Amino acid sequence: MKELLVAIASGLVENPDAVTVTVDEPDESGLTVYHLHVAENDMGRVIGKQGRIAKAIRTVMRGAANRSNEKIAVEID
Repeated sequence: MKELLVAIASGLVENPDAVTVTVDEPDESGLTVYHLHVAENDMGRVIGKQGRIAKAIRTVMRGAANRSNEKIAVEID
């Protein structure tokens, strides 16, 4: 899952070397939180107009997680 998020974000930004993802341990409900970090000047590219790209990233990640019976959330830091 982490590799998928890095691949998606790297394709969107100008500085793909600055893309990092940290993963929190699952909480008591089984929810795993993925924190996406990008360069400051690439933040707008990842969020998109009115958050559309961020919403699409979260949708794709949730769909991939459902295939492996995981619960995830993506936060863009």
